[in-house]
Amino acid sequence: MLIEELEDFVDRNGRQIDRRGLVAASAGALVLAFAAPLAAAAQSSTPEAEAEADPTAEAEADPTAEAEGDPTANPEAHYGEGAGDFTLYSGRNETLVGPLVEEYAEEAGVTVDARYGGTGELAATILEEGDNIRASLFFSQDAGALGLLADEGRLAALPDELLDRVEERFRDPQGRWVGVSGRARVLAYNTDIFAEEDLPASVRDLTDPSWAGRIGWAPENASFQAFITAFRLIDGDDAVRAWLEAMIANGTVNYGDSNIAIVQAVGKGEIDAGLVNHYYVYAVRREEGEDFPVANHFFAAGDPGALINVAGIGLIEGADNADAALAFADYLLSDEAQEYFTTQTFEYPLIEGITPPEGLVPLNEIGHPDIELGQLADLRSTLALLSEVGLL
Repeated sequence: MLIEELEDFVDRNGRQIDRRGLVAASAGALVLAFAAPLAAAAQSSTPEAEAEADPTAEAEADPTAEAEGDPTANPEAHYGEGAGDFTLYSGRNETLVGPLVEEYAEEAGVTVDARYGGTGELAATILEEGDNIRASLFFSQDAGALGLLADEGRLAALPDELLDRVEERFRDPQGRWVGVSGRARVLAYNTDIFAEEDLPASVRDLTDPSWAGRIGWAPENASFQAFITAFRLIDGDDAVRAWLEAMIANGTVNYGDSNIAIVQAVGKGEIDAGLVNHYYVYAVRREEGEDFPVANHFFAAGDPGALINVAGIGLIEGADNADAALAFADYLLSDEAQEYFTTQTFEYPLIEGITPPEGLVPLNEIGHPDIELGQLADLRSTLALLSEVGLL
């Protein structure tokens, strides 16, 4: 199988990272402990890393193929002025964004020393390294980790010229991080079983006995954890704990950290629906064929299940080579890079003038709940809650 999981928390040796190790150090820093692989959940349904999906498997190697004529494709035209060598910590999967990093380095004539790992792992590294940090830029798979680092004083303010390219809701109010691509939480469902009008308006409805044993989730995945953080902010810890316990009692199938496995199981009829990010459906359908019976259902406006999150970047406070790092940040918000995210990873572009993936509900039609993405920084409490109910 060519499919390799997007944005997961599996390290490069295929070992899962144990999120139960997230604790506060005496100085308030985040520490992630690594333990033996988590026990397989959901009848051993969590796939091994090498068996998971690569959404770029059929992509052309050159991410600029559709960007001819774009002035940002010329390193001298925009980002070239400050371009130089720097170190990048990337919580985004190397298979996913590596071609883009390499293309930038080639165009700008620089060396990008990229270290790839889990977003939580690298956030912990940034806190632990302190003033001895090697990286100049952090590329995070979600806003929560960026918010945590910003709150800990580890991110510097970004230039207004970068921030102003993105809507206010997709960047830090204090300008310490900015989103570069968007993703929506959805309920992936089997189109042979449901008409969309038969699906629930709220994620809260999935505890109904009629859904017993029919839903999949991936509680070890960072995107699910960000959703739970948003849920807590909206409904409170007690209500979310009750929801989690009701979902467990209702036989919700646990796929560990693999959203791809959920979508595959939905299309194969092993379960009827699952909680994932929108782009997993696109990735699986590209691999399995357009007639694979799975589609996205968006929850009602304001629902916790309608969360829109971002992958984003933050400049490390006091980092060396800040200008070089900002040149790459500039590139990620160029037409060229935004087209790459749209056409190769099926994410929402965050700058004006770029068309989102065909058939995808426009961002302005999704009823994101009334929270700011920076509030997703409270990862510790979310992980503690998931551990309390036995999901981590």
